[in-house]
This record gives sequence, structure tokens and C-alpha cells, in this order.
Amino acid sequence: MALPPLFDCLRLPVIGSPLFIVSNPDLVIAQCKAGIVGSFPALNARPQSLLDEWLHRITEELAAWDRDHPDTPAAPFAVNQIVHRSNGRLEGDMATCAKWRVPIVITSLGAVEEVNQGVHGWGGITLHDIIDDRFARKAIAKGADGLIAVAAGAGGHAGRLSPFALVQEIRAWFEGPLILSGAIANGRSILAAQAMGADLAYIGSPFIATEEANASPGYKEGIVEGKASDIVYSSLFTGVHGNYLRRSIETAGLDPDALPDGDIKTMDFGTGEGSKSKAWRDIWGSGQGIGAIDKVQPAADYIAHLAAQYEAAKAELAAKTTR
Repeated sequence: MALPPLFDCLRLPVIGSPLFIVSNPDLVIAQCKAGIVGSFPALNARPQSLLDEWLHRITEELAAWDRDHPDTPAAPFAVNQIVHRSNGRLEGDMATCAKWRVPIVITSLGAVEEVNQGVHGWGGITLHDIIDDRFARKAIAKGADGLIAVAAGAGGHAGRLSPFALVQEIRAWFEGPLILSGAIANGRSILAAQAMGADLAYIGSPFIATEEANASPGYKEGIVEGKASDIVYSSLFTGVHGNYLRRSIETAGLDPDALPDGDIKTMDFGTGEGSKSKAWRDIWGSGQGIGAIDKVQPAADYIAHLAAQYEAAKAELAAKTTR
């Protein structure tokens, strides 16, 4: 499928997904310089005034990289906006994104036509994350340029559907940019996502175990040591179902196998203070793909490893098809 021209400079067909608390300018800049889209949630910049500083730094450092490396320009970056009505910062954060003409805005928890129009007004594109075909159709009807299909196994707010089912239903009617999320952590998985019909892979949890990530040593260690069987699916912590590391839930004094449901109405998108935000720090989100991660390393090294795996997988597939 045809992608907008801003993706032409990608080294790998990958977007580094926005990781709440974890993604910061260091990680985003490293991802973009290494040739994949880097992203972060606007809410990670706390207080709100810090968002302007972050966007200034990211924009300037990537521009400097492009001047010094004309043959290998940086990939574009993205900012994730929670568009649910509980997010009292949305209007101010969007104004800051408009100031810096953020090239890609990833929207979550509701599709809002005015947000899409605003991004288009400064020349950017919007990608909306969805967990099923019904939400996908609503997002496109309200002006989103592309979709992030969040399948079973994804970190953070994850869906329940198989990636095969989700992608095939969307591709039956949508030919625009489609990104697949869900336990993608190696080069073979990136190629598999494309074979299913996605344009790009969405990779998040492996980047927690990078040197640039704003995660505690224990969190990074949990990613390195964890397997798919260590992931718990629950709505308790935000009111929306997501995947979390079992060990962090147990450390918080909770029973991972007997968690009550949460309520999205209680979500806290405020200043980062209080019990709900503390829960986000103490309860560690993760997808099921972490079994592929065996060490903490610089983001650029992990991306280079992905690229080598991806090229090897393509060569292996080509050899099989010519036999």
C-alpha cells in the first residue's frame, strides 16, 4: 500500500510506539536517527510547559542530524494525544504541537474530527489506534489518515483480536496507511506484519529495555527476563484493558489472577501526582513479545539488530519461493 512521502526515509518499516512515562526525547531522537519513527505521549512532558521544550529539542536535533547526514536523514517523529474527554490537557498540547508542526499525531481513546482537522491544517498526518473494525471505520470517517491496529499481545492498551483477523477485516475496505501492533519484537515479525497486509510494524515494549528509556532498572530487567507467560491482561489500572508484567503487580501487593475491573471514568490525565499516577509508575506495562529481548542496549543497536533480522528474513523467504 502507498504510504505518505514522509515515510520514504525509513530504514525499517517501523514506528516506535509511544510508551507512557518511558518515552522521552532521548529515546525519540535515537529512534529517528536510527531510521524508524520515534514517538512519545504528550502527557509524558510534565508540567505541560515542558512539552514545548521537548518539541524544540527534538526538532532542532533532528534538523541538525539531517544537515550533517544528508544521505541518511532522520525519520519523522510522532506525538501521541489521548483524545478522551478526561484529558484536560488536550487543547493546550495540540496548540503546542501546532507551534512545532509535529509531522505525525497518534490519537488514542476516541476519534475526534476537530483534532484531525487541526493536524491537517499545519500539514501533519494523524494515525488512530483501534482494537477492532468498528472503531477503525469510525476513525476514518472522522478524518484519520491511517490506522494502528492494536491486536492481542500488544503492550499497554491492547486488543483481544488476532492480528490475522484484525488486518484482514480492515484491508477488506481500507487501502490507506495501516500499522500493526502486537508482540512484534524481531525482524521476522516485521516482515510477517507486511505479509499480512500492514504497511508498518508498531514496536514498543522492547524499547523499554534500552539505555535511553525513562524506565527503572527493575523495569528494564523485567523486560529482559520476562516471557509471554508473564503478561497479565487487565482493565484495573486505567479502566481500559491492557497488558502488564505479572511481577510488578505482585510487588504492588495485588493478586494478578484476581484483579477487579477498572473504570475509564477514573483515569487520571493530570499532573502525574496522586495514587493513579503512582500506579502507572509501579505497574509496568508490557506486550507478549518480550521473550525476544535478552539485554539492555542502546536503541540504535536494537534497531540495527532488527534491520539485520529483517533483511535475513526477506532473503530466506525469497530463497524459499524460488525453489
